[in-house]
Amino acid sequence: MIYSITLNPSIDYVVTSDQLFLGRVNRLTETTKLPGGKGINVSRILQALAVPTVALGFLGGFTGDFIKNALKADDLPCDFTPIAADTRINVKLRAESETELNAPGPRITDDEQRAFITALTERLQPGDVVVMAGSLPPDLPASFYRDLIPAIHAAQAEFVIDTTGQALLDTLADHPLVVKPNHHELAALFDDAPYPSIEATVVAGRKLLTLGAQHVLVSMAGKGALLIEADRAYHGNTRPQQVINSVGAGDSMLAGFTGRLTAGATPLEAFKTALACGSATAYSQDLATREKIDDVLATVTVKEV
Repeated sequence: MIYSITLNPSIDYVVTSDQLFLGRVNRLTETTKLPGGKGINVSRILQALAVPTVALGFLGGFTGDFIKNALKADDLPCDFTPIAADTRINVKLRAESETELNAPGPRITDDEQRAFITALTERLQPGDVVVMAGSLPPDLPASFYRDLIPAIHAAQAEFVIDTTGQALLDTLADHPLVVKPNHHELAALFDDAPYPSIEATVVAGRKLLTLGAQHVLVSMAGKGALLIEADRAYHGNTRPQQVINSVGAGDSMLAGFTGRLTAGATPLEAFKTALACGSATAYSQDLATREKIDDVLATVTVKEV
């Protein structure tokens, strides 16, 4: 089983306008509300790939009810810990460009934190994978993800971490199954400057392997992605289509790789699925469907670098 953890989920209120004028009334041409959060996105793509998954995290208030009901309507198994405060709403504004207005998130009490940890540890079985992804609500300690790792390992399960900066570095000694920084996040970890070439990005990515990561993916937006191993690396891409939605593309890539890898695929096979999932979401209004993933998978190209 693959469990996703979304500690700070949201309703993503996606609004579209032909133009945006600050200080004036703007008429929207389209609106939609979606269950948001990196871990939730991972579970939604895993479900599309028919990989068993359960979405975990915190939900509260009428906004939390919307997310829970939306996931249940899609038959996505979930078991969120209830909280007293309202789950946040994030606004995704699409006009001349894409703008995000993200709320900080609700207060999580000590009792609610303990209830979540208990529920997680009681579920875990040997061979399970826990995907920890996304931001933390303001009241959770910065070490919250790292503090879950001993319980995950005690259950003989593995973890995948999708976070940035020192929070990512602090988990590497515990050997995460997969890490997936983008090329900007990777540069910020080690050099604070963009890498001039794919080869330089590979060198930096191998540092994550040296520090303990088992598999390293690096997403590079329109330039594709990298799979970096100790003795070889691969650069992959898909046939270009119109980019409609960048939200969730990285989460989709992580889900595709993790889902295929844990099902017994080789890292290279899993990488091809990851590329298809990430691009298919970028080419869709919402997260990718299985039909779209399969369509894009047929266009994946990978070469060793």
